[in-house]
Amino acid sequence: MATSNHPNSIQGRLAEYLDHKGLSFKDFERATGLGNGTCAKIGENTRRTTFDRISNSPLDLNVDWLLSGEGSMLREDTSPEISFTDGVPYYDEDFLLGFDEIAQPSSESPDFLIHMPGYEKATLWCNASGHSMEPEISNGDIIALQRVEDFSFLPFGDVYGFVTSNGLRTIKRLGRSHRDGYYRLIPTNKDYDEQEIPISKIVIVYRVMGAMKAF
Repeated sequence: MATSNHPNSIQGRLAEYLDHKGLSFKDFERATGLGNGTCAKIGENTRRTTFDRISNSPLDLNVDWLLSGEGSMLREDTSPEISFTDGVPYYDEDFLLGFDEIAQPSSESPDFLIHMPGYEKATLWCNASGHSMEPEISNGDIIALQRVEDFSFLPFGDVYGFVTSNGLRTIKRLGRSHRDGYYRLIPTNKDYDEQEIPISKIVIVYRVMGAMKAF
């Protein structure tokens, strides 16, 4: 069934947002990590997980407005506050976006704390480097990571930060591998190749909750 483009429909409000931001459907899908063609089908019957992914993306679309038409089109809670007393710790270090060696954090003390509504459950903020996840995550962005204590099951399609037993780190979208005991790691930037890693070599997993431009 085709989705309505009436201005008062979800599809109509999405079109209004895209026009306001100068984005195409493809731009929106890449920034939110949604599959090709998802934008054209978004409507009242769309799964809540799709809207959660939009809400957790770097875009400033107010999902409550998208669903109901009430309130402001743009999120009003996207301005982070730097604090030394309240918030999630920020470390001025890179979580590399490729398979490069990186030393363990040089200090247990964060540079400062970041208070940002919607990210209170993050474990830490740090820097992104590399280009394999652009435009979803750009080189120099600050990313919010939530430690996954039990990673015996991870939903495919979400973006995670992986640390392996030999000290390598990467941030990629998780996909299913055709090989038993492996994960497929998918870059957003199609100039980069997909990679596979043995699940047994993964020692730490973070869920990437979102990204923002550096201050």
